[in-house]
Amino acid sequence: MKLLPLVLVAAAALTTNWAAAQPGPSASCAAKRDAIGRDIDAAKADGQTQRVRGLERALAEVRRNCSDAGLAAQHRQRVRGQERKVAERERELRDAQRKGDADKVARREDKLREAQAELQRIKDLP
Repeated sequence: MKLLPLVLVAAAALTTNWAAAQPGPSASCAAKRDAIGRDIDAAKADGQTQRVRGLERALAEVRRNCSDAGLAAQHRQRVRGQERKVAERERELRDAQRKGDADKVARREDKLREAQAELQRIKDLP
């Protein structure tokens, strides 16, 4: 069981690195195309032919299907979804407070703070 925390930390680090390398959800289509183009150049320089092919397919998809209005709508949808999650966490906290379990209240407060921080992060994206 000591391996589980290590795996979780590694997964979180990989997810964070991948998310940081991707353009934000409300970034323009041009920014997405530029980011994929840079990734293609880097993959070519490293001789990663499979990755280059995958990135070229992704670039073709972005060129074919991306619209700035669609990206804005997706961003608004993510904000609304996170707002619902915050509201759910607030309800869970109120329920725990009503029951009077101090440990449960503390856990619910932590979860609420995390959800609020994620909402703010999403709202702050370009």
